[in-house]
Amino acid sequence: MIRLAIADDHPIVREGLRRIVSEDPGISVAGEASTAAELFRLLGATAVDIILLDVSMPGAAFIETLSDLRTRHQSVKILVLSAHPEDQWAMRSLQAGAAGYLTKDHSPEQLVNAIRRVARGGKYVSESMAEKLAGMMDSGRTRAPHELLSDREFEVLRALGSGLMVKDVAAQLHLSAKTVSTYRTRLLEKMGLQTKADLVRYVVAHDLLR
Repeated sequence: MIRLAIADDHPIVREGLRRIVSEDPGISVAGEASTAAELFRLLGATAVDIILLDVSMPGAAFIETLSDLRTRHQSVKILVLSAHPEDQWAMRSLQAGAAGYLTKDHSPEQLVNAIRRVARGGKYVSESMAEKLAGMMDSGRTRAPHELLSDREFEVLRALGSGLMVKDVAAQLHLSAKTVSTYRTRLLEKMGLQTKADLVRYVVAHDLLR
């Protein structure tokens, strides 16, 4: 029996996922969480084999949560389930220790297959993403500026690009305003941009907010 934890901040999504996986007799839902803090409390009290982890769950930055999970609960496998396109978060998720990445537009059957593959010790990405990942390994490929950023820099870029003020980004990512300002300056330099407006235009042009 695969013991599954569902971590998503939307009750409707959690209920839908619970119904889907409950149709498989080999999967049981061990618990649910709507924030990172709830998830860690659940893992401290309940045996879990796999976590379905949403990218946008509140409580901490996504990559930080993922890294903490891999450090504190090494035996638990993580399947990221996200509304964000694969080319934005899949590679970063896998590098941070996730066993798979699945977008929410996949079918229930694909979700169950992904859970089973991860439970067997495998990795899961879609065929299209597998091709993209192979292309990213091509040393001759020119990478977009945002692909060269660290995980934290990428999170700050997306937050600033959404139009948030520095203090709001700081609150969202649990950083100081001074640290966010430092990241903003670093982003402008690394990406060859001049102003925050340039950052916003870049984020919109590359569709990084979905």
